[in-house]
Amino acid sequence: MIAYHYPPYQGGSGVQRTLKFSEYLPQAGWQPIVLTASVGAYRPAGAGHGQAAGAGPQVTLRRSFALDSSRHLALRGRYPAWLARPDRWISWWLTAVPAGLALIRRHRPDAIWSSYPIATAHLIGLTLQRLSGIPWIADQRDPMSDDDYPADPRTRRQHRWIEAQILTHSASMVCTTPGAIRAYRARFPALGQDRISLIENGYDEGDFAAAAAELPAGRRAGDCFRLLHSGVIYPSERDPTALFAALARLQGDGELLPGQFTLVLRASGHDAHLRALIDAHGVAALVELAPALPYRAALAEMLTADGLLLLQAANCNAQIPAKLYEYLRAGRPLLALTDPAGDSAATLRRCGIDSIGRLDSAPDCARALMRFLALARQGRAPLASAATLALHSRQARSKQLADLLDSVSRQEKP
Repeated sequence: MIAYHYPPYQGGSGVQRTLKFSEYLPQAGWQPIVLTASVGAYRPAGAGHGQAAGAGPQVTLRRSFALDSSRHLALRGRYPAWLARPDRWISWWLTAVPAGLALIRRHRPDAIWSSYPIATAHLIGLTLQRLSGIPWIADQRDPMSDDDYPADPRTRRQHRWIEAQILTHSASMVCTTPGAIRAYRARFPALGQDRISLIENGYDEGDFAAAAAELPAGRRAGDCFRLLHSGVIYPSERDPTALFAALARLQGDGELLPGQFTLVLRASGHDAHLRALIDAHGVAALVELAPALPYRAALAEMLTADGLLLLQAANCNAQIPAKLYEYLRAGRPLLALTDPAGDSAATLRRCGIDSIGRLDSAPDCARALMRFLALARQGRAPLASAATLALHSRQARSKQLADLLDSVSRQEKP
């Protein structure tokens, strides 16, 4: 398992995918060997960003030296562009390939698995596959390239080259959303139906059990309704401008009053940008910018929020935020401001949740928010059933990966 994001990495939810796969695969008959980057490659983060504890004793863990070009190879904040292609951790390839070959010689693995969004991980997986002949699964998550992504044309060409290599040499590509699979099949019409698989993200029941033990004291009935968005708000992919305009209108009409409603933006990652938008719309009395919390404390906050907010713009219709699955498990009323035609909205509808509004429309944000608040306050907001939730657990996702590993490992190896 080749993955850049692995504990003690801090600062994002992406670490949970590899961590939970490595934790639960042994239950399905697979022994994980994790090849990841040296700890120094991770950007230092405050304690508030901490994720779950590291790998358990069942995981064989090997770290190889890596540098972050933007921090370790920059002079006065500048560095050559080629040092960031396909990403800033390309130096990891130089050490990870020899380390991976040593692991292969020692452990004789039945499969290789590498995980994007660090493209260098796929380069390592590709190289090890070509040198060893071992079946390789590329955990692509979301597409690596689009018409205008990455923004740098040379980086975009390199990402597309990696995608082509995946489709040529991997035993299987894994995506996390149906939209990503549709996009790849449209770009590569010859891609066989059995060469691409869907394994979504999920939630971990163990983490929620631990979070429940950290629950804060309950609030009195009648307290201010707190609508929580937990996690990064990307300025383009989750632009809340229309939502703030809706809040301004509702505040002006007297439908939302300070002290009765607060939108909590926890660990947005772009507080300065959001503060300017909040001030421009005059909604500072309704919006709270909150600092990051340790991972399980963040889950505990979800468990006690009056409502949970999901933001996803139409330019990300083929993506589903990982937090959606944690929101579902939290069992609290959920409002999604997103494109009704996107994968996030489709997933929620399959779970029986229809409190959905358009993120790019201030009138629709206002309509959806007021309908949602009425349902939540009356205790009638739709929630996912226990049977539906079980399908989205990390254990269930790990069983899907184990089944795929069973399939590809039957391929003959040199």
